[in-house]
Amino acid sequence: MTRGNGQVWHRGENPSSKPRRLWSIVLAGGEGERTRAFIEGWLGYHKPKQYCTFVGTRSLLQHTMDRADALSRPEQRVVIAAARHRPFLPDQMRGREKGLLLFQPSNRGTAAGVFLGLTYILAKDPDAIVVVYPADHFIHPEGVFLDTVRQAVRVCEGIDEAVLLGVRPSAVDSDFGWIVPASGWPTCQGVWPVKRFAEKPTQAMAARARAQGGLWNTFIVASKLKTLWSLGWRHVPDIMPYFVELRDALRESQDRVCLEQIYRNLPSRDFSAHVLQRAARQLAVLEMKDVYWSDWGRPERILETLCGMGTRPSFSEHLALSAPRANNVSPLERSSQNDGSSQGRSPLLAGEAGHPEEREIPEDEGFPGTEAGGADSEARL
Repeated sequence: MTRGNGQVWHRGENPSSKPRRLWSIVLAGGEGERTRAFIEGWLGYHKPKQYCTFVGTRSLLQHTMDRADALSRPEQRVVIAAARHRPFLPDQMRGREKGLLLFQPSNRGTAAGVFLGLTYILAKDPDAIVVVYPADHFIHPEGVFLDTVRQAVRVCEGIDEAVLLGVRPSAVDSDFGWIVPASGWPTCQGVWPVKRFAEKPTQAMAARARAQGGLWNTFIVASKLKTLWSLGWRHVPDIMPYFVELRDALRESQDRVCLEQIYRNLPSRDFSAHVLQRAARQLAVLEMKDVYWSDWGRPERILETLCGMGTRPSFSEHLALSAPRANNVSPLERSSQNDGSSQGRSPLLAGEAGHPEEREIPEDEGFPGTEAGGADSEARL
């Protein structure tokens, strides 16, 4: 069932029973360049996709916040947004507990967004468990998804690896990150060690990953805060001192001034390419099953999803059909080429196998290395 503001609320749920140390980080700072022309044609002005209501009454960001709040306390939700998007936020937050809303002065990549959120959580709860959610995904049904996240949280409480949520691919698509699980059996509760991670690989590499049981990366991560902080020092040590400086400024209530200062010189780093890809051996993966997932980074994915579910969108379909397309193929043509499955369709909906294939991956298979980056380091808290 849902609350009055549309939040997911399972029957019998007691909000006060949510894990005290569970925090959420919602990444909502993207500009949405690949959907810009489509949205401008629809609305008449630019609005990043996470703030748009493509169907129903809630935006992608509102859906994401409500999912996060179903598992952790709203006051322990950290939303990362861009400073230039500040005018969009009052409507997005209306009727919802604000939590912590942070505005990045400039775009310095997804790693900056993740570690900015972690810095503020670290100041309040160094022993936190954190779930990172991108704000531009379509997920259905939400109840099954939330059960999967709960499972990931339970697992990461007992291990020192970060747990990624992966989905069975419906196509060889180099637009996603690919997670190749290690061969053998899952370690616990369906979680597999990660053998390789490749962010936006070549088509040939993506085809090899799929043949070897690879999953698409959803960028949804459950982890101990200390684990992610340690991965930062190991793999992107050039940005971590900036966030230590910010943490120290928080103690003196000087964080706003400090935030502006550090973003002037903060190197731009991508969390998937510069952290996850290099940290594959410190990761685990849990496959999302019976869940329809789609990264709405392109207009054709939005239309594919809604057409596949028989849902009427809020926009005219010809706008998405006329938008710039991947590989010059229309959304409806791509849908038929994928045997009726949409981007990110789950095993239940796509009829794929339910478990990663147990095939050894040669070390010289052409995947990026996993141990590049800074020297081994403990979490420098």
